Formats: sequence, C-alpha cells, structure tokens
Amino acid sequence: MKPSDTKYLCKKIMQADEIPLLWGHFGVGKTDIAKEIAEETGRKLIILVISQMEPGDLIGMPSRDESKTVFLKPDWWPEDDNVLIMIDEVNRAHRSIRNAIMQLLIDRRIHNHILPEGVWIMGAANPPDEEYDQVDLITDPAFMSRFFHLILNTETNDWINWANENKLNKKLISFINNYPEYLSPDSRVSMRLNLRPSPRSWYKLSKVFDNFSEEDISNYGYITAASIVGSDAARAILNHYNNKNNIPTATELIIEGKNYERINKLTSEEKLSIILRINKYFESLDDSEMLKIIDNSEHKLISKNIKELSNYLPKDSIFSILRNLNKLVEDSKGIRKAFYDKLLEEVALTLGDERWLDEV
Repeated sequence: MKPSDTKYLCKKIMQADEIPLLWGHFGVGKTDIAKEIAEETGRKLIILVISQMEPGDLIGMPSRDESKTVFLKPDWWPEDDNVLIMIDEVNRAHRSIRNAIMQLLIDRRIHNHILPEGVWIMGAANPPDEEYDQVDLITDPAFMSRFFHLILNTETNDWINWANENKLNKKLISFINNYPEYLSPDSRVSMRLNLRPSPRSWYKLSKVFDNFSEEDISNYGYITAASIVGSDAARAILNHYNNKNNIPTATELIIEGKNYERINKLTSEEKLSIILRINKYFESLDDSEMLKIIDNSEHKLISKNIKELSNYLPKDSIFSILRNLNKLVEDSKGIRKAFYDKLLEEVALTLGDERWLDEV
C-alpha cells in the first residue's frame, strides 16, 4: 500500500482507538508517517524503539512507598492525551519487552501508570527475512491480534511529492522520476502471518468500520478487513456489504437441499467457503444431534444432498468433504466415531462410484 493511503488508514484506525502496525523494509518511511500524522493532528510524538530498551526503560524503576514497592513513571510517559506513541521495531524486541508492551496494548497501562484517555498508539515492524539481524517471526496470535497489519510499500509518485515538499535535491528527484527502479530494490513485503477472524477481531473491525464513510468502505474496506481478519473473511464481508452473492449455509445445502443455483454465481474463494462451512458443520455436531440424525435417517438425506452438490462444485471440493469425514473417523471415539463412519459409508454408497473412496 502506498504511503498516502497508509497514513490515511492509520489515522482512521487510531481515531477508532485501535492500533495499526506498519510492516515495511528499512527506510521506506514508517517513522515519517508517524511524524506526519503527529504534525497534522497537533500531537506530541513519542517514539519507543523497543529493540533498544530494557524492561526498566519501558516500565519505570521500582521505588519504595512506605510499606510497598511502586514503579516510577518512565521518562517517556505522556502527561496528557494529545500524544501519539510510536512503538518501533516491534519484532526486534526481546520477549520480556513484548510482554510488557502487551499490558499497554490491552489495558492502556503499565503497572500503576494509566495512559491518558485519547492517546494514540501505532507500531512498526520489519519483515522477518534473512536481511534483518535479530528479527523474530512472531507467531503468538494473542499478541498479533491486537493490531491492524498494514503493509507499506514505496511508491514513486508519493515519494516524489514528499521529496519536493521537503526540498530535496531537484536533480536527484528528477533521477528517481526517470529511473524509479532505483528508489528501492525491496518491493515485496512478507509478514508471514496467518491472520484469522476471532470475536475480538470482529469487534475491532466494527469500531473502525463505524468510523468509515461509504467511500472509505469502497476504497479501503477490503484491505482494512484483511489486515485483521484475513483475506478470505475480508472478501466475504465486502461481498456482504455490497449485497453481492450470498453464500448458502451448510444447513441450506446438506439438510434442506436448497439454494444450489447460487453456487454457479460464486467465485472460487466463495466455493471454498462452502466446503469449509460443511466441514465445520460436521465437526461441530454434538452427540445428541448425531443420534437424532441417525435415528431419523437424515444421514441418507445428507448423502443425497452431497451428491447433488457434486453437480455444482469441482470434484476436488467433494473429495475434501470425504477426506475430512475420513479424518474425523480416525480421530474420534465412541458415538462420534460410529456416526462419522456410518455417514462416510452412506455418502460413498450414494455417490455410487468406488473411485471416490479410492481418492480418499
């Protein structure tokens, strides 16, 4: 995403009391964006380069207060709400520092120090590749789910506008204008994150979307949603916002046997969502629901509807359902194992071709 769009989104996210995390190579302008936001909003900028900090620098030093220990405020602690805190080099910091930062992100406090209401927070990180010393691949979902993850790329026109505003050498600006390939050799940023939706991420996204205009949703809705709930969920929510193809539910397809015609209008990603819904439906059944399905011979109806579904979905997608059922047979015990085994057998018989099971 180009710098001007990144800056706009960062403001929108922080106005909703949420936290953007900028991912980008060194020198791409992550700190400059924080400086520009602070200047444009009249806020004091506090930059915490946490890779260079010890726990005492971040949380303050202990002191004795009569019969108990308290922590003195660190020298960077804001005194009023008109402040932007930039937490830099997030994934180059020691784990102990990141643990301390978690309290700031969750509770907006560190020990007995509470941030003034209205203080904005944003973060920055370098992509975890071999070119950076001591850059960790942070896989802790509890930590990473606190942020909206935005990728910052260099963009020639944005950089030239910035260079002119900051009165850089005109011949140098002209050179970059004519040879944009020399602006930055690093054009691709990989966060190596597996962003997935959760109740918390939907809550955070709701706050930001409430701060969006309709034009913002149109221009930035997908990239904002993808930055916290992942790309698959982002596509689905934007299609829903735009009143596009409604993806049938698992119950509609395999229990009620309806809405197959909608499938022909779906994209490949949306068809994949159908398979994920059906697999999750089978996995989430409780024992009483399983017994009811068998007692009422509904497993035969489910099998019949899966066969009908095979007329609308690629064969690989149906294989995915069968493989998932087979795995559930292997991983389950008791009633659940017996149910999945019987259902898999019935589906295979209904499909009427042994090659289906051979593929499983």
